[in-house]
Amino acid sequence: MIEILKMIAITFIPTLELRASIPYGIFGTEFHWFQVFLICIIANIIIGILIYVFLEWIIKLMCIFGPIEKLWNGYVQKIQQRISEGVEKYGEWAVAVFIGIPLPGSGVYTGAVAAFLIGLNFKKFMIANIIGVIIAGILVTAICLTGSSLSSIFIKPV
Repeated sequence: MIEILKMIAITFIPTLELRASIPYGIFGTEFHWFQVFLICIIANIIIGILIYVFLEWIIKLMCIFGPIEKLWNGYVQKIQQRISEGVEKYGEWAVAVFIGIPLPGSGVYTGAVAAFLIGLNFKKFMIANIIGVIIAGILVTAICLTGSSLSSIFIKPV
């Protein structure tokens, strides 16, 4: 049980997420790789939901104050106008790919913020979140299972 909690805790760390929790689970525990995969992707999907919902709550709370609401609405409108065509065309698929690329700066934390800023509704974010996390989980698991030679594609040797 402690190992499961450690994997979940690592998954919840913004800069690490699946990039660290899956390797830890595969190499640092006695769990089968598929169990590690399931535990970590479920935890990562949940954190994406929490971030999206929490962000919405925080923004609503901050927008109680008129000047902040005016600044926020102006900022979001500018962003949404600039990218509206792309959002209409690619929407949740672009967010899913962004979440699914297991590189620093991508993942569910930044994906949830991006989805919120571009006005992606919760249902579409959920689709993007689930697909993106599964893609990232598959890529990280495959890299771990195939050995260090494949990981050299993503990680520069020191």
